Amino acid sequence: MLTDRQQQAATQIAERTGIDAAMIDRVVRAFYGKVREDDVLAPIFAARITDWEPHLARMCEFWSSVALMTGIYHGRPMEKHLPLPVDGRHFDRWLRLFRATAQEVCPPAAAAHFIERAERIAQSLEMGIAVSQGVLLTKGARLRRSDSEVCWPVDSQSREVRQT
Repeated sequence: MLTDRQQQAATQIAERTGIDAAMIDRVVRAFYGKVREDDVLAPIFAARITDWEPHLARMCEFWSSVALMTGIYHGRPMEKHLPLPVDGRHFDRWLRLFRATAQEVCPPAAAAHFIERAERIAQSLEMGIAVSQGVLLTKGARLRRSDSEVCWPVDSQSREVRQT
């Protein structure tokens, strides 16, 4: 149950951006549809998620908390991401897919709201993973792990991603 303060914040954001639960569901489903097709990100998710419906429901709760400040998500995303075989290149790919999805699914104000939050989330997770690897990122620096430490596809279509 939302507190009065949470409800007021969610209402104000919804009025300003047009974001509601149905839009969050559309963004989450469209985004993860792209992730599941992506040659870089799909293997990372496929190795960890076999039943997608509970994951999508959880991601809707997460994005409700992030986008509307509802506080309905009670997870620990950093813990889930720390062991992943990823680096800054994966977060760049994740953000490209997320930006494209938000811009396709949402009106401009909502897309901008989602994207701004996604960028902060990606930066935070990348920094957390770096610290867990003993790397302190300076402002503007990115986590770059060796290809043997991360999950990369072997086909030639993904070579450009390795070099970004």
